[in-house]
Amino acid sequence: MSTLLNTDKTYKEWITIISEKFRRSQIKAATFVNSEMLKFYWNLGREITEKKSQYKWGDKFFENVSQDLKVLLPGVKSFSPTNLRYMQRFYLLYPKADKFLPQVEEEITQQESQIVPQVGEEIFMIPWGHHKVIMDKYQDNIDKAIFFVRKTIANNWSRGMLENFVDTDLYERQGRAITNFHSALPQPHGDLAQEITKDPYTFDFISIAENYREKELKDALENNIAKFLLELGSGFAYMGREFRIKVGSTEQFLDMLFYNTKLHCYVVVEIKTRKFEASSLGQLGTYVAAVNHELRAETDNPTIGILICKTKDNVLAKYALEAINEPIGISEYELAKLFPVDFKGTLPTVEEIESNI
Repeated sequence: MSTLLNTDKTYKEWITIISEKFRRSQIKAATFVNSEMLKFYWNLGREITEKKSQYKWGDKFFENVSQDLKVLLPGVKSFSPTNLRYMQRFYLLYPKADKFLPQVEEEITQQESQIVPQVGEEIFMIPWGHHKVIMDKYQDNIDKAIFFVRKTIANNWSRGMLENFVDTDLYERQGRAITNFHSALPQPHGDLAQEITKDPYTFDFISIAENYREKELKDALENNIAKFLLELGSGFAYMGREFRIKVGSTEQFLDMLFYNTKLHCYVVVEIKTRKFEASSLGQLGTYVAAVNHELRAETDNPTIGILICKTKDNVLAKYALEAINEPIGISEYELAKLFPVDFKGTLPTVEEIESNI
């Protein structure tokens, strides 16, 4: 039994502080070890590239290097031929990384900085497994690779989360919604609000029948709210569905209400299972204004609205937003797991399955 229960408050606070300091030191140590390992991998990748070019070794180069290193470093599993190839790809993807490390005094030229995005210590801040996911998809595109490195750092993504956003082309979707944020919001809030949008939003985590109704889609999103929040992006907190708000003598019900902790503002999300119609903006604009008057605190930034439709005409959406004063974004959504309405009827019964055993 813990002695903490039998000690005074000062002692318990001291013990707690010690444990927290130890955990922080463990995290720092793990981060340092990871960073040093990645720097070693990057340098080894550079040397591999130079040696291959210098000695013109044949197809068995990586296998030979792997075998020789295993003899000298028995028990070390980092030098498989596959991992050595990843190290070379790591260097080739970020060939100028050493230009931005503190220990290198040489300054990069202005011409080089225009060609190669500035990248330094940040590429040494995420796990090697994450880098392999990024390299498998974007080994020849440093812009996209750096995008996912920075997103991983900012959002503390696990490898599985990173794989999800790589597979759903987050780079192409991020900040792509049609909005009036730049004209309807003060800066830099407008830029930050634009950045949290996506177009399209992917609802691949939902399995739903064809000819689904709007309520069924919203039910499915609510039942998978954790995954929906992940798709919306970091900082979103779920406030509720059919959120009731009293406006004068009437009651209004918002499809979904969120609060974004990074933007410090409420976000009203409306889902439409039909193509975009300009009339939908009036309703959403009313909801946004109502939240500003009834819920928004003095410390909150202006509320924004996001209308997610099945399809949209981009020109019509842009024109419609010009007539709206409230900050609103318009996006589409995609579904990947649609099955026929009579899908269950095509499945074999328990009796039919047992008869074939």
